[in-house]
Amino acid sequence: MSFLSTVVLGGIAGFTIYLGLPVARLKNLTRNWQAFLNALAVGILVFLLFDVLKKATEPITAALDMAKQGHAATFGFLLVIFGGGLGLGLLSLVYFDRFVIKKKAREAKEGAATPGQLALMIAIGIGLHNFSEGLAIGQASRSGALSLATILIVGFGLHNASEGFGVAAPLTTNSSVTRPSWLFLGLLGLIAGGPTFFGTVIGFSLYSEPIFVLCLALAAGSILYVIAELLNVGRRIGSNAVAMWGILIGFLAAFVTDVMLTWGGA
Repeated sequence: MSFLSTVVLGGIAGFTIYLGLPVARLKNLTRNWQAFLNALAVGILVFLLFDVLKKATEPITAALDMAKQGHAATFGFLLVIFGGGLGLGLLSLVYFDRFVIKKKAREAKEGAATPGQLALMIAIGIGLHNFSEGLAIGQASRSGALSLATILIVGFGLHNASEGFGVAAPLTTNSSVTRPSWLFLGLLGLIAGGPTFFGTVIGFSLYSEPIFVLCLALAAGSILYVIAELLNVGRRIGSNAVAMWGILIGFLAAFVTDVMLTWGGA
């Protein structure tokens, strides 16, 4: 597969996230639907966190085997990158929330981030994750594994379509707020889906294991923060039973997609 074909298909895989974003413009949703969509996002993100951590630890585990043979430098380097990336992904959002969002909220006499701000955070976290997916697509194509690259493109495309619901979910939790503009939804899709394209370009051109680990660690930290925020939103909405169904369905939807990729040799 040529470079041009690879990056075009990688871009399509990333921008399928736009298929789920129009949900954000639905108005007058019942509290049960609000709770379900919010929990659906949590379920998807919980699986993404699990998947990201699993993939990030694979090169670290391989380096650990080398460390046991007396070559510990790579293991130590990857471990520092992973810990630093995880902390940066998590704490950067914590302090951004404290010094930017909460400050504006206090000025507006509100107590929490707005739905738009939360959706933006989710888009950033998913974008970091999708960058690593793009790396995988580019690397598979560059190595000549065309069937694997094709399966990754299709699978990640389906996965990103479901992630669009995760980004849109916070925007459905307050029916009194004006519906988000198409321009804002377009920006969210660009932030969340665009990195798949750039990751594909970089993955095809140059693969670096430390960069791969760093991107996954940043994604894990960001996703962890967003999960905590969405759980807070869910508690305010209520409808606990509906929320549990949403988490279950979101997790299983992401899991089935991953199984499809694994079945295909990803």
